[in-house]
Formats: sequence, structure tokens, C-alpha cells
Amino acid sequence: MDHNIIRIETPDDPRVAPYVAIRERDLAGREGRFIAEGKVVLNVLFSARRFDAESVLVLENRLAGLTDTLGQAPAAMPVYVASQQVMDAIAGFHIHRGILAIGRKRAAETPSQILAALPRNALVVVLVGLSNHDNVGAIFRNAAAFGADAILLDKGCCDPLYRKAIRVSVGAALKIPFAVALETDMLVQLLEAEAFDQVALSPAGVTEIRSTSRSARVAIYLGAEGPGLPDTIMCRLRTVRIDMADGFDSLNVAAASAIALHHFRTVESH
Repeated sequence: MDHNIIRIETPDDPRVAPYVAIRERDLAGREGRFIAEGKVVLNVLFSARRFDAESVLVLENRLAGLTDTLGQAPAAMPVYVASQQVMDAIAGFHIHRGILAIGRKRAAETPSQILAALPRNALVVVLVGLSNHDNVGAIFRNAAAFGADAILLDKGCCDPLYRKAIRVSVGAALKIPFAVALETDMLVQLLEAEAFDQVALSPAGVTEIRSTSRSARVAIYLGAEGPGLPDTIMCRLRTVRIDMADGFDSLNVAAASAIALHHFRTVESH
């Protein structure tokens, strides 16, 4: 394995300082960096090349199984190797997967830049007020699975590059272009100007999703569980619901996103 392998013997080694107490530093931010965790996520980080990888920290007994993964990484990138005891002390908790990497965030793209790069036939997801990292990660995973071209978020959403969101997305958060808008109204205006059919997914939607056609360009809006999408947005968009069994009217937002993305991916555009 022709890589820059460096043995780490103590948790206070300054070379692994970005990995220290990663739970707390996720919440406080880490100076333009993010944590990627697990072999599958690292494969996406190295292959998608949307973000730069600064280093890898791996358990000594996992190194041999990363030959192909590290083969996609920059040759000069340091690969730090540690025992379970040292790695756990660095991270601040037990790292059972034993594979971490530090990525460097790129300059944030604007919603306008994202939209300008999309093809004529485009499928976009818009997230409003989704602060749950599991849901955001799962929606990114669904978006990748069903071929969405981009995800736009309002400022009330969590960072898709939070460690748990990346992990739940199985790396899709490192692959799908995304941008954050300061105001949801701005997203509505931008998408309207770009000729998107804007669809609000809600249990109170007027049209059942199976009866819904799509235009060449469609944007699916998803709101947080509980409050859902604000009325100020709902009144401006075409509203769609997913019919369910009597006595039950809601799905987890990630599950709802999968149904909506599958429908709009497969229904014929006009």
C-alpha cells in the first residue's frame, strides 16, 4: 500500500487534533472541516471529489481492508493509524467502525449557482426547517437513489455535512450539489424564475400524488415533521398528498421523500 502511513501512539499527538472530541466539535463547528465516517462514506468522498480530504484516521486492524478505498485518495494525504484505545481517546467515545476522515468544506455555492448548472429536465428537493440530522441524511440518500439533481435548504435546516447526516446519507451528502438560502421565499422566487413546477408535499395536499403529472423541471418541498411547511409557502405552490389507510395521515418525512422522489422520477414529463 503506497500511502503516507503514520503511526499515532498518544491521543494528544497534534497531528490528529482535528479528530479530538468530534461529537462536541460537530456542534460547535470545526473551522471549515467535516468528519466522514466509515468505508462506504470514504469511497464517496474520494471518488466524488466535490470536497478535499485532508487525512484519514483508521484502526490498525482495519488498514489492510482499505487498500482499494485509499487507492482513490490523494497520494500525499496522511493516513494515521492507531490502536482502539488511542482512537477512542482521540474521538472521545468508542469508534466501532474504526474509520474516520477529515474533509475540507468548499466555498459555499448559492442557490442561483446550483440552479444555473442544472439540465433542462431537472428534479430538485427543497427542505424547509428540517433540523433532524437523521432525516436530512436519509433524504440525501433517497435523493441520490432516485436521481435528484440538487437539494436546496433554508437556514432552519441542519448542516448536511454534520457527521451523522453524512453517515446516514451513506455519503450522498458529499455527492449531491446543495445550497442554503437565507429565506424560503427567495427559493420560491428563484425556482419560479427557472420555470420549475413547485410541489409542496403535505397530508393536507389537494391532489393525491399518484394523480400528479410532472413538468420537465420539478421541485419537491418537504417540511419538518409536526409543523410541516408554513402556510405562506403552501398557498403559493401546488400541494400534493400521499393517501394512507383510514385513521393515519402522516409518514416520516424521509419516507415521504422516497415515495415522492420515486413518483416524480418515473412519471412521464410533459
